[in-house]
Amino acid sequence: MKGLFCFSLVLRITLFILLCMCYFMNKSQGSPISGAIHSFSITTKVDELRRDMSPSTQPQPFIPLLAPSPLGPFTYNSLPKLSGLCSLNFSASQDIMATTATDCWTSFAPYLANVVCCPQFDAMLMTLIGQSSKYSGVLALNTTHARHCLSDVQNVLVSEGANSDLKNICSIYPANLTEASCPTVFVDELESIVDSSRLLTACRKIDPVNECCDQVCQNAIDYAARKIALNDMSNSDGNHSLPRQTARVNDCKKIVLRWLASKLDPSTANVVFRGLSNCNLNKVCPLVFPNVTSVVKECKVISNQTTCCKAIKSYVSYLQDQSFITNLQALKCAASLGKELQKANVSSNVYNLCHISLKDFSLQVGSQESGCLLPSLPSDAVFDKTSGIGFICDLNDNIVAPWPSTLNQLPSSCNRSTELPSLPTAISSQNGLFISNLVLPHLLTLLLHKSLL
Repeated sequence: MKGLFCFSLVLRITLFILLCMCYFMNKSQGSPISGAIHSFSITTKVDELRRDMSPSTQPQPFIPLLAPSPLGPFTYNSLPKLSGLCSLNFSASQDIMATTATDCWTSFAPYLANVVCCPQFDAMLMTLIGQSSKYSGVLALNTTHARHCLSDVQNVLVSEGANSDLKNICSIYPANLTEASCPTVFVDELESIVDSSRLLTACRKIDPVNECCDQVCQNAIDYAARKIALNDMSNSDGNHSLPRQTARVNDCKKIVLRWLASKLDPSTANVVFRGLSNCNLNKVCPLVFPNVTSVVKECKVISNQTTCCKAIKSYVSYLQDQSFITNLQALKCAASLGKELQKANVSSNVYNLCHISLKDFSLQVGSQESGCLLPSLPSDAVFDKTSGIGFICDLNDNIVAPWPSTLNQLPSSCNRSTELPSLPTAISSQNGLFISNLVLPHLLTLLLHKSLL
């Protein structure tokens, strides 16, 4: 055991020294790219909650996270290897492909997958197919082309800095680019079945705040998808089972979304798709909760507050390793965990007792171990030659996680009677301030820790 400990210590020290040498060498060279690797920016931005539920106090400043890991190469391959067998028109959607590459950056993709990377990846694929349908007249790829196109798309994104395992991270496969079980794939056929003018009017421009509650565009998409899904049911084999019908409607929703992408310019389509995806994202907690036995043991009957708080904080620390989440997702996560504890007869408000905040449910960053809550509205990572890769964090340090009530309901931003926690008073109003090197020691510690797990 002593020899193993010594080896581990030597390895940590060696890696730390090498990383520091690489960092200061890069810094001395004055390269705008290498210098950007170790920087992050502070930006003030207010998250747009429902207009009738605006925070009662000023918001805390938002800060983007630090740039890519110094362990990963910060290089681009200017000419990705393509199959030559994909008919999608990449040039028509260059900007959103660049956005996708940044949102799915090598080091961050697994941690931004749920909220930023995968929604953008999915929106980009729908836009690519939709734009190409303007010339092909078809809203889906066959299995062979789907396989080549998905591979080519990933190669292009990787050449611009994206993670090389995006297909697995986002669970997107060639079948996702086909028509699946939807019976309608031709543009002309779809337009002969649905009221395309009504659909386009409902979804040409959505309000990202109110759409999630009013569901104007979502209802129009659902109605159109049901019409084309059920169009040939009378001629089918008679199997009208609900699971089969539901799966077909869901597959047809993708066809409808691709049709919308063909009628909108790529950037507008991307905004619409990201807004729609966030409506679903913010409804649920994406975290996986391990067994709560350890917390119940110490907090069911609180004889020692210190041991109870130690147990709940240790439990929450496991959740923090999973991913970044939005502030509304954090509300859902806090309520879900609270319900689990209440079911196990933990009646005391351990969140208030142990100072568990909403930010404690998201990944922790920075030298102060501050929890990073992403905005509830769609946001993207940003690449800058000077400041590197950054994305917006909402550091709501003072918001104690709300202990669920006895009404057996999760908090909803669409319920006017629901009182969401107000944001804390801002401690700074600085805009665009770039700070370098401040979080480097924490990053190195984090990387060393993860490499030795």
